[in-house]
This record gives sequence, C-alpha cells and structure tokens, in this order.
Amino acid sequence: MTTDTQVKEALDHARAAAQELHGAINAAAAKQAGATKADLEAFAQKAKSVAQTLKSSINAQQGEARKALTDAATKLETAEKHATEGLKASGQAFQNHLKEAVSSARSSVDKIGEAVTAARSALADKHPK
Repeated sequence: MTTDTQVKEALDHARAAAQELHGAINAAAAKQAGATKADLEAFAQKAKSVAQTLKSSINAQQGEARKALTDAATKLETAEKHATEGLKASGQAFQNHLKEAVSSARSSVDKIGEAVTAARSALADKHPK
C-alpha cells in the first residue's frame, strides 16, 4: 500500500468517524426525552478519539488539507468541551451545550470533507492521468 493510499484511507476513516459522531449527537438531541448524560459522556469520548485520530493524520498532509484537518480537530475539541460541560449542567444549560456540541461536530465533518477534497486534488495534481 502506498503512502498516498494510506493517507487517503486515514482521511476517509476520520471523515466516517466524525460523521458517525455528528449523527449520534444529532439523534440523541432529537430524542423525545432528549439526550442523557450517558449519551453526552459517550460523545465527549468519541470526539476526543476522533480529534486524536485527526491530529495523527495532520502531519501527513500539506496545504489546504492540513489547514482543514487542523480546523476539524479544533472543532472536535470544542464539541468535546461542550459535551463535557453539559455533563455538569442541567435543564436549558444542558440543552445549550448539547446544541453547541452538535454544531461543532457538524463543522468538523465539513472541515474533514474540505480536507478530503484538497487531498484528492493534490493527489490528482501529483499523479495526472
């Protein structure tokens, strides 16, 4: 497996994990009874894990892909922060932290998408057909 293929697979894995995280947070927020503190705790752990995965991939990237992954990792850290702070809150404050976690997770997915696009573009430039 080439380095380019490994980088592409790492980006695809990170994007899938971030999309899964966003979907889970969003689904919990939409539940009739709302998200539970256990849900929020799980989201915080998952956000931390995905952010760490992204950070390990950043060094293999260049240019716009690197910048987008750095931004995505920052957004995931923000999602983790809101989820963790939500664990200490109740009522409307809990809901506000949950909404912020959802928003940050969505932003990270968008940034990872930008990184994938930039990385594919760089690969295409590197290996024209």
